Amino acid sequence: MSTTTKPVNQKAWWLVLPVVICVAFSAVLPLMTVVNYSVQDIISPERRVFVGTEWFASVMRDEDLHAALWRQLTFSLAVLAIEIPLGIMLALSMPARGWKASAVLVIVALSLLIPWNVVGTIWQIYGRADIGLLGAMLQKMGFDYSYTGNATHAWITVLTMDVWHWTPLVALLCYAGLRSIPDAYYQAARIDGASKFAVFRYIQLPKMRGVLMIAVLLRFMDSFMIYTEPFVLTGGGPGNATTFLSEYLTQKAVGQFDVGPAAAFSLIYFLIILLLCFILYNWMQRVGAQDKEAGHE
Repeated sequence: MSTTTKPVNQKAWWLVLPVVICVAFSAVLPLMTVVNYSVQDIISPERRVFVGTEWFASVMRDEDLHAALWRQLTFSLAVLAIEIPLGIMLALSMPARGWKASAVLVIVALSLLIPWNVVGTIWQIYGRADIGLLGAMLQKMGFDYSYTGNATHAWITVLTMDVWHWTPLVALLCYAGLRSIPDAYYQAARIDGASKFAVFRYIQLPKMRGVLMIAVLLRFMDSFMIYTEPFVLTGGGPGNATTFLSEYLTQKAVGQFDVGPAAAFSLIYFLIILLLCFILYNWMQRVGAQDKEAGHE
């Protein structure tokens, strides 16, 4: 009995070529350029000197970088601590069906349609004591509010602005996760007489774990790379109170034109984000596995 082998056609791999080209030009080549600059001292367009890891050592010893890193970590953790629970609560309170669900989805998503620089401008005007609604209201209530002169006020304003802008993203992701839960789960919970908290703890929260992981990673990465909104609102001030890593990098690269140190810092910044996202992802995976094991027991 003869066996015939089906010919293998590998031509479909050519369909991947456009993606490879796009990634090469948008990510790989710029990254290699940054790596090249990070090990050289650019004296002039025609003259450069190889310095090895000197710029990396200089950046790692920079006290301003350490301060900006701690500010960035504090801000990102505060964003996660506020936006994730708030987004879950907002998703749970949204209607599930009918025209009200569509209307609420549109209203919730409105802030996501506003460009980042416009968000900073909106809150810049909104927080002013002379013409802004928030600033004038706080002044009338007896609070000496000034996001341009008080570091704490500037920090709270930037954090509130980010919560207002990006919490709807978390809510929409959680809402999508909630809508994917079959009605049979809720019917079984009603038959068993489960409370609302029990339904949330044992049905809704486990089913939302996938979208919550996406929401946490997206919000952590985005908040760790935030630049436009605080730059427009406070310019990094007062002092360096809201100077985050991205703005510190811009000052190095554009303000001082230190191309070598800026390139070295860009690579360190990139590796910090990768490392923290890897740690956060593995921690969430471990917590999810432990919850599954506890549920089986």
